[in-house]
Amino acid sequence: MTVSMAAAATPGPTPPASVSAKHQPRAATALLRPVPPMRPVPATRSSRLTAQQEGLLQVHTAPFRGSFSGVFSQALRSAGLGSRVLISQFLKGGVDQGVQRSVWLCGRLQWLRPAVAACLGEVAEAESVSADDRAAVRAVWDYTQEQLLDGELDQLVLDELGLALELGYLPAAEVLAALEQRPPHLDVILTGPCMSPALLAMADQVTQLRRGF
Repeated sequence: MTVSMAAAATPGPTPPASVSAKHQPRAATALLRPVPPMRPVPATRSSRLTAQQEGLLQVHTAPFRGSFSGVFSQALRSAGLGSRVLISQFLKGGVDQGVQRSVWLCGRLQWLRPAVAACLGEVAEAESVSADDRAAVRAVWDYTQEQLLDGELDQLVLDELGLALELGYLPAAEVLAALEQRPPHLDVILTGPCMSPALLAMADQVTQLRRGF
């Protein structure tokens, strides 16, 4: 009799696993649920990255005519990368150009020279410059000034502009005023052997080439 009472007091068997699963933590059951796919987040550019870089006015000068070639190579590379570039050489002639016959390179670089029979620029010849030569240089400046202020250019190279001012081909006050009004993103590079103090004062960077160290 005693033995049978002890057996009745013994706890029953452990519930099956299917029953105990109801008491599992929520974290464990959450792992079993399918995770919905994440929607792609549209990329947004920082306003600092999209802002246009401020342009510089650079001067490349030398006591000799020869500071243009390196700048020309730089301008050609810029055009090849998609920049809109204008090169204006004010005193180089002899290639039958002029505004109407300017040369285009890489589809983005316009190369402009005056429609004169030979190169200009000797100081001794300044007083004997013909009206046609002056008009040809003026035509190059008028077109250049229009493009300068239009805002479509990324880079502008002005070769021997300082010498054109020194020899009286162009009015200095007008040229300086136009450079002061250039768009903030535009890079302007002046090359040539003659740079007035006013042009140098406007420059953000001045590079001087020298020979015979």
